[in-house]
Amino acid sequence: MAVVTTVTTKGVGDEGEARALTHLQREGLTLVRRNYRVAGGPRSRGGEVDLIVRDRDGTLVFVEVRSRKGHAFGGAAASVSWTKQRSIVFAAQHFLRAFASPPPCRFDVVAIEGDRIEWIRAAFDAF
Repeated sequence: MAVVTTVTTKGVGDEGEARALTHLQREGLTLVRRNYRVAGGPRSRGGEVDLIVRDRDGTLVFVEVRSRKGHAFGGAAASVSWTKQRSIVFAAQHFLRAFASPPPCRFDVVAIEGDRIEWIRAAFDAF
């Protein structure tokens, strides 16, 4: 009997996040939190940060992970829209409320296209 494998968007996203996290850890970053979600915000669905990691210098890094099969339609990095950036910033601001004195922060994107991983540091700013 043949085994049927169904590939879901969530499964592809989870695999991409795992690959991105492994890549970042190899570069010396440490995981703080994965899939941080908050209700409300600029989108009715709220905000989410795929990965929150700490860089070697103490900078807290909010990472958006995007996976694509290839470079069609501008590729993975180009899919991080202004609306998505606002959603990530909203979630990051919520996360930072737990700190009496927030550390330096930045917003990175890890774009995965097939076997290629591109880590874009300081991909966008909070506005």
